Amino acid sequence: MARKRHTAEEIIGKLREAEVLIAQGRSVGEAARAIGVTEQSYYRWRKEYGGLKMDQSRRLKELERENGRLRKAVADLTLDKLILAEAARGNF
Repeated sequence: MARKRHTAEEIIGKLREAEVLIAQGRSVGEAARAIGVTEQSYYRWRKEYGGLKMDQSRRLKELERENGRLRKAVADLTLDKLILAEAARGNF
């Protein structure tokens, strides 16, 4: 069976749906099956996206992308600095 990648918006929507089912008296396992995921996925999603709203999840993904870009830039600059320091010492 092929795996499906859910977007953050889909995950938040499914979590809200599961919360409604649980509030109606269903168990967590039944609610997870009703939204089409495993119980483990439900708990993992709830841990990551539990209190977020749609606009907050978009902002979170945007910040994660920017963080990755900045980390790469710092790594490149650090490498350049180490190469220049090595060349300045005459060990090339």
